[in-house]
Amino acid sequence: MLLGGQSLKRRIWLGIALVGLVTLLSGCTEINQPITDKSTGFWNQYIVYPLSWIITYFADLTGGGAATANYGLAIIIVTVLIRFAILPLMIKQTKSSKAMQALQPEMKKLREKYSSKDQQTQQKLQQETMALFQTHGVNPLAGCFPLLVQMPILIGFYHAIMRTEAIKEHAFLWFDLGEKDPFYILPIVAGITTFIQQKIMMAGTENQNPQMAMMVWLMPIMIVVFAITFPAALSLYWVVGNIFMIIQSLLIKGPDLKASANAKTPQKAGAKK
Repeated sequence: MLLGGQSLKRRIWLGIALVGLVTLLSGCTEINQPITDKSTGFWNQYIVYPLSWIITYFADLTGGGAATANYGLAIIIVTVLIRFAILPLMIKQTKSSKAMQALQPEMKKLREKYSSKDQQTQQKLQQETMALFQTHGVNPLAGCFPLLVQMPILIGFYHAIMRTEAIKEHAFLWFDLGEKDPFYILPIVAGITTFIQQKIMMAGTENQNPQMAMMVWLMPIMIVVFAITFPAALSLYWVVGNIFMIIQSLLIKGPDLKASANAKTPQKAGAKK
């Protein structure tokens, strides 16, 4: 296995481990317990309940009062607000990923230079690679820190949606927020928007990181399965969050996508000739 592939896999597994750790520490065992102002524990008092309160606040505000609260619209508003709040972290994560991609040609040269599989050569490869990172100011694990910070917020919002009892009693558009989408429209849209978002994020890197190409298909399938299983309120959250991230990704990666498209155009034209 090449160093680049090993480094990528380590980052993937580290990310999964961090998500799992945060999920465990964030009290997922309480997912079936309603959240109120009397809920105890740091996780409930300082993360889940404030998010639940914000959802209820906007539901009352947009609906004109508690009796006519619009929880669907409130979930949309709070989702957008949260995405804006963590936007700097997402930008930092994207920049870290772009920096790693820019070093791929240099890393390829190092792998070719130290192609021998003996321990001494591999240690030299590791040293040269770390020196390359230091020279360009790149931290291969920098993309994991924003993920670690984001996850408690996103998981907390998930908890707030699932554990706010009032949400289960309201409808939005064609579905009841506390029930599954009867027409499976939201799960399908959630899957499609996840695919588009993953495709944009992976644009130009499929050949460099073939291990990640499968994520373009795996993530949408997982989201559809989850969305079919969970209440429609959570599917609504996923759809809105995905649309926001698609717009965000287009704005951040727009120049790269355009450059990639322009680079491919002469090749296709040459092939036709």
